Amino acid sequence: MGRSILGLVGLGATLIFAIPAAMLGLDYLLLQGRTTVGIALLVAAGLMIAIEEYVTTPGDLAGTAVDKTVGTVVKPPDDDEE
Repeated sequence: MGRSILGLVGLGATLIFAIPAAMLGLDYLLLQGRTTVGIALLVAAGLMIAIEEYVTTPGDLAGTAVDKTVGTVVKPPDDDEE
């Protein structure tokens, strides 16, 4: 499914926060031996991305409603009709 420009900007903003959290989590987990904190940071980074991707927001609902309404009211023309 294609993403709108605002969807890409939202994903980019989420990644700006998720990537450093994941990197810090890996550092804690693999290099410093702070397993609990490392796993918690990795889970938090994963949840940031999952929420951005899968949770429906009010803006998404409005766009979906408009797409369905326009698709119902305006039928695409047949190729054979001219």
